[in-house]
Amino acid sequence: MLANLPEKTGKSIDQWSRLVAKSGATKHGEIVKWLKTEHGVTHGYASLIAHQVLNAGAEAPDDDALVEAQYVGKDSLRPIHDALKARISTFGDDVEFAPRKTYVSVRRSKQFALIQPSTKTRVDVGIKLPDRGAEGRLEDSGKWNTMVSHRVRLEREDDVDDELVGWLREAYDRA
Repeated sequence: MLANLPEKTGKSIDQWSRLVAKSGATKHGEIVKWLKTEHGVTHGYASLIAHQVLNAGAEAPDDDALVEAQYVGKDSLRPIHDALKARISTFGDDVEFAPRKTYVSVRRSKQFALIQPSTKTRVDVGIKLPDRGAEGRLEDSGKWNTMVSHRVRLEREDDVDDELVGWLREAYDRA
């Protein structure tokens, strides 16, 4: 979203930061409301701008540290994550793994998948294939995560098989 900010809102994050500073808004909600009402910025971008402005200068967590934290107490699941990352990395030089607090977003020009250690015994892979029906272990994501259309539940490293990689490749090709 940050990369698309100038195209979608007409201003860079630096320009928005200066405008927010002049507005006098100092809290996340105030900034979001001001951006939406005064500048017609959509909620998602307004929230992004507010977050960036309020966290300017704060040191971002290291990607490796974010992933490590996801697997604390779930050490046996880390090989599943590593196998997924290795297989997905072969799709192309434009694959990007962007760790968040509880999951890793997998992107090309846009997110096409995510990797999330959901329980102590399972990693969930979200896949964005909106026009494909659920089949076998490729289930509808339902309420689990609205950023993707499907979920595959993995309990062993062997679950990272050609079938799963095929679905991920299809999502990558569409992204």
